[in-house]
Amino acid sequence: MLKEKLKGKYITLETTPPKLPTVDLMIEKIEKSGALKYIDGFSTTDCPLSKLKYNSIIAAYKLQEKFKKPVIATMTMRDRNKIALQSDLLGANDLNVINILALTGDPANMSDQPKAKAVVEGSSILLLEIIRAFNNGMDYSGKEFKIKPKPITPFVVSNSYAKNFVSIERKMYKKIQNYAVGIITQPVYDLNIVDKLLEIKNKIVSEFQDERKESEIVLGFFPITKLKTAQFLHSHVPGIYVPEKWIEKLIKAHKISEEEEYKVGMELSRNLFQKLLKKHPKIHIMTANRFETVKELF
Repeated sequence: MLKEKLKGKYITLETTPPKLPTVDLMIEKIEKSGALKYIDGFSTTDCPLSKLKYNSIIAAYKLQEKFKKPVIATMTMRDRNKIALQSDLLGANDLNVINILALTGDPANMSDQPKAKAVVEGSSILLLEIIRAFNNGMDYSGKEFKIKPKPITPFVVSNSYAKNFVSIERKMYKKIQNYAVGIITQPVYDLNIVDKLLEIKNKIVSEFQDERKESEIVLGFFPITKLKTAQFLHSHVPGIYVPEKWIEKLIKAHKISEEEEYKVGMELSRNLFQKLLKKHPKIHIMTANRFETVKELF
């Protein structure tokens, strides 16, 4: 089980299924990238930014079948009510897709589909409650299944930075309280922030005497190779902090050439990644499907 593997070194790679009736091209891209030898598993996103994409659960199944590595399938509250959430969980369970990342989801008004409406019966906490019911052999209404579902391992997300970390602690507590096994953070670019996140997690799990005391932080990591990416993440994405020294170095490199910019960005990213591996080797790599960049980090 992925829950057991999280106790040691564990590296996952995020994949975003395409807006196509197949994920075979994405699978081929992963094979050619050279990333497979460095990672232990994958995740599949669920229509990020509310843009139409291939189904995350079926993509997870196909990745597992192809690469024989566990996959975390994302499920958003944006697109499903309680009935659809449970129906999808039952189907996923039959396909052995049993690692689920619970997300509220991006707003529907960001969608590329005209006048799309969000469902959102609740936050990701509702999905955690549903998963807890399944793990106890019943549906959300309390009716027992004739065949008990395979155990589901629930994951959640967390911001990696806030001016007041009390807000992060409050949200993380509620998710761990609801039996989240893994907390995947937004990308981190500062070791002091990593220490703070681990301190918060350790404080929370110390309050529990059951399996919740084993909840783990998984550090999000997105290699920055362009100045515009650093500036966008720092200025426009809540919950992420990019150090000023990174931005200053990328500004200088940007003025020299695109090649120098990539070189400096990758060097900064690689150096930090190697330090993260030593400090807390549970990392979720995000590359916006540029899978070939993974091998440059190792």
